[in-house]
Formats: sequence, C-alpha cells, structure tokens
Amino acid sequence: MPSPNLTRDDARRRAELVDVTHYAVDLDLTDGGGKPGERTFRSHTTVRFSCATPGATTFVDLVADHIRAATLNGAPLDVSGYTPVRGITLPDLAADNELVVDADCAYTNTGQGLHRFVDPVDGEVYLYTQFETADAKRMFTCFDQPDIKATFSFGVTAPATWAVVSNGPVREVTDTPAGARVTRFDTTRPLPPYVTALVAGPYHRVTDHHDGIDLGLYCRASMAPYLDSAEILEVTRNGFDWYHQAFDYRYPFGKYDQLFVPEFNMGAMENAGCVTFAEDYLFRSRVTDSARERRAETILHEMAHMWFGDLVTMRWWDDLWLNESFASFASVLCQSRATRWSSAWTTFANVEKSWACRQDQLPSTHPIAADIPDVRAVEVNFDGITYAKGASVLKQLASYVGIEPFLDAMKVYFRRHEYGNTTLADLLRACEEVSGRDLSRWSDQWLRTAGINTLRADFEVDDTGRFTSFAVLQDAPGEHNALRDHRLVLARYAGTPLRRTGRVEVDVSGARAEIPALVGTAQPDLLLVNDDDLTYTKLRLDARSLATLTERIGELTDSLPRALCWSATWDMTRDAEMAARHYIALVLAGSGVETDVGLVQSLLRQAFEAVHSFADPTWAPAGLHLLADRAYRELHAATPGSDHQLVWARALRGAARTDEHVAFLAGLLDGSTTVNGLRVDTELRWGLLCSLVALGSAGDGEIDAELERDPTAAGQRRAATARALRPTAEAKAEAWRAATEDDDLPNAMQEAVIGGFAHPEHLKLLEPYLDLYFDMIGPVWQRRPAENAHRVVVGLYPSRVAESTVERTDRFLAGTMPDALRRLVVEQRDDVVRALKARRRDAATG
Repeated sequence: MPSPNLTRDDARRRAELVDVTHYAVDLDLTDGGGKPGERTFRSHTTVRFSCATPGATTFVDLVADHIRAATLNGAPLDVSGYTPVRGITLPDLAADNELVVDADCAYTNTGQGLHRFVDPVDGEVYLYTQFETADAKRMFTCFDQPDIKATFSFGVTAPATWAVVSNGPVREVTDTPAGARVTRFDTTRPLPPYVTALVAGPYHRVTDHHDGIDLGLYCRASMAPYLDSAEILEVTRNGFDWYHQAFDYRYPFGKYDQLFVPEFNMGAMENAGCVTFAEDYLFRSRVTDSARERRAETILHEMAHMWFGDLVTMRWWDDLWLNESFASFASVLCQSRATRWSSAWTTFANVEKSWACRQDQLPSTHPIAADIPDVRAVEVNFDGITYAKGASVLKQLASYVGIEPFLDAMKVYFRRHEYGNTTLADLLRACEEVSGRDLSRWSDQWLRTAGINTLRADFEVDDTGRFTSFAVLQDAPGEHNALRDHRLVLARYAGTPLRRTGRVEVDVSGARAEIPALVGTAQPDLLLVNDDDLTYTKLRLDARSLATLTERIGELTDSLPRALCWSATWDMTRDAEMAARHYIALVLAGSGVETDVGLVQSLLRQAFEAVHSFADPTWAPAGLHLLADRAYRELHAATPGSDHQLVWARALRGAARTDEHVAFLAGLLDGSTTVNGLRVDTELRWGLLCSLVALGSAGDGEIDAELERDPTAAGQRRAATARALRPTAEAKAEAWRAATEDDDLPNAMQEAVIGGFAHPEHLKLLEPYLDLYFDMIGPVWQRRPAENAHRVVVGLYPSRVAESTVERTDRFLAGTMPDALRRLVVEQRDDVVRALKARRRDAATG
C-alpha cells in the first residue's frame, strides 16, 4: 500500500496548530500468547498535545488494518470514514488534549513500517522498523512530520526469548501469564517520529562500554559468525571520541545500539540510539578493504546524524540535504582523521563525487536546497545531489571559512538549536557569526542553483617552456546553471615518479580568472586544476597532462590526485570528448599498477560501462576481450590472497565470453582449476555461477545445487538472480511476472529478480519488453510503496541503447503521470541519449 502523501502546506498548518508533548505507545507483537503474530500486531497509542486555536480541526496519521477504538479527551471519535490516506480527523480540539487510539496494524515485507522476516535457516521471526520518510504511522498513531517533536515511551509485548530494542534503555521487563514478556523503555528525549525505532526477535547480541556509553551490536542468530564486532566497535569508539571533541557536545541519547537487519531498503538509518544497517555490511565471504572502508564510513555517517538530524532536525524535507550532506561530510572528515582509512577523501572523490557529478548532469538536476512540496517528492530526492554534492559543497564551505571556524560554528549551532528544528538560514547564521564571512553570495551560488561547472587551464608558454600567461576558464552549461566562486588548488607535477613540485591556492570566479602567480613558472608534466579536491567541479586536462597520464598515471605517488585524474578522464568519456576505447586503453594501462584497490574497483566498473554503453557496438566485443585477457593475467600475477587478486577475479567473471575464459570460470566453480591464494568462497561461487548461467553454461541443476549448499536468505536471493539470468524467453517471462505482478514478493527478493533480468548478452530476449515496460510502470507506481515502485521503474527500464528506446520513452512522457515517476523515466532516457552520443564518438575514432 503506498504511503499517504503529506503536503508541505498541510504539514506547516498542522505544526502551527499542535504542539505534542508525549507519545505513550504500547505494542503487542504476539498472537495473544507467547508466540509471534503473523499478519498484524496491536498498537495502542496515547498522544498528549496542545492546540494553539481551541475549537480547530486537524488530523492525525495512522495506517491501520483496523481501528478498535479511538477517543479524544475521553469522548469516542467517529472513525467510520477513516482511510489510511486521510488519517483520523480530530474535531473541536481543546487547549490541551489527550488522544487514545487502539488499532491493529499490519506487518510489511517492503522495508517500510514494521518489517517482518522469517529466517529460512532456523524459521525464527525478526522484526525491525524503517520510518523515513513518513512511515512511523504504520506502527503507531502520530503526527508524522519532522517538525512535530515529542518525547516517546514504548512498551512492547513480545515472545519471552526475543531481544527487544528501541531508542532508549530498557526500564523494566515483566513476564505475562501467557508466556510473553513486556519490555518498557525509558522515555526518550524529544524526537521526530521518523527516527523512533523498534527492533525485535531472537537477535544475537554483543555488548561493550565506551566513555560512559553502553554499546550494543545485534544481528540474526544465523548471521552471528559474520558479525565483525571487533572492527565495528573500534570504528564506533573512534567516532564517538572524534565527534565529542569536534562538536563539544556529548552524545545525547544514552545507550547506542547498532543492529544489522535483513531485507533493508537502504544502507542504514539513523534512529536515535537504535541505528539499523543492511545485513550486507556483515561479510559472509572475503571482501576487499575498500568494502570495510565503506562500512566504516556508513557507521560514522549514521553516528553524525545523532547530532545533525536527531538532536537538531530539519523543519521540512526541503532541508533533507542538511541532514545527509552534513553526515556525509562529517563522516569522511572523521574517517580521515580518526581511523586507519586516512585516505578517505580519495574514496570520497572517487565514489561520492562521481555519483554527484552524474546526478547533476541529468535533466532532473535540482538545487541542493530543493523545493519539496510533498512527501512523495522527497522520496526520489535521496540522490547524489542531496548526499554527495551537498557534502562536496560543505567541504568547499569548510575550506572557504576554515575547517576550525566551521567546526566551531557547529558547536554554536548544536547548543542553540538542541532538540529543535531548523532551516538552512540557521546553519548559515552560525557560520557567519563564527567566521565573520558573509555567506549570502556563497549560498545563492552553491545551494540555490543546479548544475556543475567545468574548469580548465588556459595558458601560453614561451620557448623555454615557461608560462607567459595563465588563467582558469569556467563554464556553466545547462538551463539553471551558474558561474560560481571556487576555492581551489592549482598544482604542478613533474619528475620520475610524478611528484607535486608547486602548489598555488586561489579563489577563482567568473568565466575567466587570471592567475599571475603561475606566470614565469615552468609548464609541468602534469597540471592539475583543483588538486586536494577542495571544490565541486568537472575538470578538463590540457594535452600535455593527458599525454602524461596515458603513459605514467601509475607514477603519481598520492592516491587523491590519481583519483582526480581518473575522474577527469571518465567524465570526458561520458561527455563524448574521449572515445570509449581510449578510456578503456587508459584503464588497461593504469589499473594494473594502481595501488588503491577502491580505485581499481571503480575503474573496472567504469570500463565495463564504457564497453556496454559508450563503445561502438561493433568494437565492444573486442574491448570486452581485452578486459578479460587483462583480468586473467592480473589474476595470476597478483599477490596470492590479496585484495587485488579478488578484484581481478570478479572482473574476469564479468568479462568472460570466450570458450577458454568460460571454461576457466567453470573450473574455479567446480574446483578443477585453482589459483594460488584465491579462495572460492560463498559469494564468489554465486558470482561465478551467475556468469555461467547468463552465458548458457549452467542452468537449473547447478542453481539448485548451489542453493542446497547455501540455503540462507542471501542464498535464496542469489538463486533468484541466477534464475532470472537464464538466457531463455521462459526465464525472462517468469522474472518479469515476479517483479511486476507479484505485489507480495518481499522487497529484497524483488531486487534480486530485477538484478538478473537484464544482461548485455540478452538484448534480443528483452526486445518484447519495451512496450510492456511502459504499459506496466503506471499501474505499479499507483499500487506499490515508493521504494518498491522506484526499484521497478529504474531496474526494468529497457536496456537497449537505441533511438527506438528514446522514441518509445518520448511517447510515454507525452502523457500525464505523477511528477516523481516522470523524473525517474526522464533520468533513464538521458542515460540512453548520452550513450548514443558516446557511441557515435567512439565509432568516429575507429
């Protein structure tokens, strides 16, 4: 069932009218005895609130299967006209009010509200909540918007063997005559409903204590062997130490639990004191250190939200970026200063900024401070601009005002607005007060305009090779783009190996900014605009620098400038300024000597995209063969057991097409072939099998056998992906039906099926689904929750790069549809248009 769509105007009027002081929520998760309930649970809520205009009418939110009873100030409420979309009408309010609602609410399998999961390994039931953006109403009656904060007290009746976790510490536990157990929690500090939480089930638990804070880690019992508690707790302790010092404000929510839960829709969620994470962060098989680095960043991101989001909360979703951008910026800053991943800004440049750059060049780009008229609009705004561009811009702001003044401003901000709600203006005011800088121009340029600038050096040199003139050129393509002020570093690299021989930090603005400090200096082998990655921009490399990179990128001794150079060349490829085959040649030349494994992973992922989307289709098989050959050689040359060896093994299974390479993959899977140091564990086995299935070299028998080896929830999902990858019309039809028609399919299984539906080798099989897609997405959008509908619209968009795909998309877009659905389809269309342009560029090169 789609969530009710609260508008900003309705939320504003309701917030002006009501002030909630407290929610008392009692939940019964049992069948009436000591066993778990199966379809619904009982939700009893008492809400105490005042009304600024006695006699007024408003509404309260609830998505319930059935309302047993409801009273307002002791008098029964007429709920005969109740619908989940409209909530419960509250007429003739008094100055002070008490609302009591007793209802039966439904468990979900969509990752929204109170999600119910049954572990196929042991049959145990596990529950957890996910309320962002506005799904608290699926578990209890509430005014479900961020600027109506209140304290909460939860009481939960559950099976006696269950762990029950919420935002506050446990206050008391009592047993019932029916064999259940009632857990009551301490009253919370004021919170918005969307960061309240409940997690319940026979979860495995690890505890610790640090600096006065009780720490807990939880996961399903069957996942306990994979709970890397030592490393997770180390990152947690490092994070608290750094944030306490940087913010000068103690963690405000008492205990701190981190729970790894199944079938989670997001990476993690910042529930106050009860943070939930996707189980994917528990590694069942060997992963590279880059995966551990990303897990650490997520842990620190959610921890930053305890201050920015939970302690101080945005007033409305227009300022979602205030939450997410700050958490992203703060987590990388903390990671680089307080953990072993001191090069975290390299990963940020390589991953987050790449995401932001792509998002910011789509037709749907929007300002960081976006206009969000209703909840449905924000659900598609959890994007690269809200997270990554915003974090990049905060990094620019911190550079502009100075990192220490910026952190000092945060100290003021948290003290001034603790337990309250704010807007962008409140944050800027604190920064201006501490730094002494007027940020109105900065805010207008960076937060209220959309699009990304491109910077390039423009210079002349004399006969001795010295600059006689030097300027930085800036352009701003796009309808809503603008020229901006940039704080950046111009760096010169020379020698063997390439080392930075000169650095100039400058402010540039306008279409042309003269840099007199470089006049008279020698032209280097490599000139890097925006070294240190201070500003958010696209870069273009001059001819000499590009030639240097092509031959010597591995000689750059520091990972951050290498990441910036790789990003520049990838961006040139996406913009059809560099032929895809030339980019692939650069990757093949440089990836083998790239020491940063995260960069290698990104380069190979981008190389595959270049082959499948940007290369001339007549050349693409040759490009794929080049990648496969290189992967095979590097796999055998890599240090046994190293991260690089694992990365090249994964690359080979993605690139293999020849009989020789396919036979090698099959040998790795059945054990007849080995590579010194390479452990073919559970996840690698599934990866190998999926590749073989997609190529027609394995089928149902092999899938069934692998599922018997790995009958876990993850194994079932991998098997679903493998079955969708079978290269037959029947398999595609079965996958399509499951993904688009089975509304009871759990969110994680739906994602697994969609992940296997399309494959570059299956384009002929997918041709019948072009028209079916556009007939299907409207009804799916109407009847499914936002997360599930979004996954279908994006994941099943026709994968053929062709003018016919664009033309069919345009016919669909000529019709009427919700704005959020239109945005997603427009974004997919833009990817095809971009790919067609890049293919023409590559074909012209050939």
